[in-house]
Amino acid sequence: MLHARRIKNKVMVMEISEGKMITWAKAKKLLEAKEKEKELGYEQKNALEHLRKFSKLSEKKAKDMFEELGKIERLKDRQKINIVNMLPQDMEDLKVLFANEVVNLSDEEKKKILSVVKKFT
Repeated sequence: MLHARRIKNKVMVMEISEGKMITWAKAKKLLEAKEKEKELGYEQKNALEHLRKFSKLSEKKAKDMFEELGKIERLKDRQKINIVNMLPQDMEDLKVLFANEVVNLSDEEKKKILSVVKKFT
């Protein structure tokens, strides 16, 4: 998939090689590495600024939390990533996080999610 935009009569083409959800911690690490190589574009700078403000976990902690959430069989990868990114603190946060989801988690599974989040934060 290619995206192009025109800047001062020049066309910049960006290629998206893969559409995959990643944690904010991983995205932050990738953007910081790219920033060292060359100047980031406007959107990338904004994304990195946002990630620096709101990404609370290191990449290792995010990966470990994702793996521990994998023990809850009903959770899909994108749901685990959302949990790692949003770090729900209580049942109400979980309710909001899963409002548009089809998954029906038991109270025990919800408590396990909150326990995992608490362990890594």
